[in-house]
Amino acid sequence: MKVVITGASGFVGRSLVTALGARGFDLLLVGRDPERMRALFPGMAVCGYDALVDAGRGYDLLVHLAVANNDRALDLAGFREINVEFLAQVAEDADRAGIGRFLNISSVHALDLRNTGGYAVSKREGHDRLKDIRGARASTWYLPAVQGEEWGGKLRVLNRMPKWLSAPLTSVLKAVKPTVTVDCLARSIAELAEGDRADRILSEGQLENPAFNLIKRVIDLGFAVAIILVFWWLLLIVWVAIRVQSEGPGVFRQDRVGRNGKIFTCYKFRTMKVGTVQAGTHNVSAVAVTDGLGQFLRRTKIDELPQVWNILRNEISLVGPRPCLPVQEELVEERRRRSVLRVMPGITGLAQSEGIDMSDPVRLAVRDAEYVALQSLSLDLGILARTLLGGGQGDKVGA
Repeated sequence: MKVVITGASGFVGRSLVTALGARGFDLLLVGRDPERMRALFPGMAVCGYDALVDAGRGYDLLVHLAVANNDRALDLAGFREINVEFLAQVAEDADRAGIGRFLNISSVHALDLRNTGGYAVSKREGHDRLKDIRGARASTWYLPAVQGEEWGGKLRVLNRMPKWLSAPLTSVLKAVKPTVTVDCLARSIAELAEGDRADRILSEGQLENPAFNLIKRVIDLGFAVAIILVFWWLLLIVWVAIRVQSEGPGVFRQDRVGRNGKIFTCYKFRTMKVGTVQAGTHNVSAVAVTDGLGQFLRRTKIDELPQVWNILRNEISLVGPRPCLPVQEELVEERRRRSVLRVMPGITGLAQSEGIDMSDPVRLAVRDAEYVALQSLSLDLGILARTLLGGGQGDKVGA
């Protein structure tokens, strides 16, 4: 593949040039100062932006890294000049050069609509402008913190540490915030399939991070033990109240789809009448909910507390995609296709804290996949905080 790279002189660009060059890619590096680029990358093809149309003919892909990052002291107009107008100019030049694919590299900060900083706003506007110019022939990849051949910025101190110390510290840092390596970016570019123009979040994830998995498990167990030891009386009172109010057991058991598609038994306080159909909550009539008590337990999420037993059995976590029923086949398949089932399900999740429930399987699976890509301790704690403050409405029953 013949690849054009803009912004190659930046931190990510320098590492990406090395990674793609090692894979045998034919590279053209574009920058504002061609002489400086030639000094940085001796022997490589280099040109200025004014020569992109002619020099870029015959190339397959343009990777756009040139950006005004959020550490720049710019106002919104300054960010727009680079992240919107300049991006549009490069996209139009790529069109004139006949470069078939356009890959715009952005940051996950731009995905947070609550982020109204100049960088995030301009990157969102740039994405929309790019779609207007190139439509389906362009895609945007959103990256978290990037690890190149070495760490940059404030984490540069890790480069001077011995391996035995830097490795565990790096694992802990990656557990706190999602990261991606330049090698992962280069590998994803090399594996880019013909016709693949989908926007995506590119991240290492946490599946192979021992620090994240250990800390998350300790938090889960700490929560479960605390509920049992400190709030046993509340569990007992709720159980008795349910038995007194309506016929049937106090604790409701139901099969759910867990990690890797394995079926497990989920425990909750019963909030619906005995005989209610086994279906997605949105397909169950509101009249099935027991009067008063059931509505209160669902609204306060107290009905979820018996799932501490599932936590102890390592079947569920505090935070993760909410487990669905085996009969919700569309949602199961959408999650399987997006690799959502690779992670542990949770009592609460990102989608649920935002009010997205199982009545929209595709939208829910997409948001779940975004959670998997962005999974970190800081994100999990934020989801827990939103849940405790009443974020989301849980799985809403039907009319």
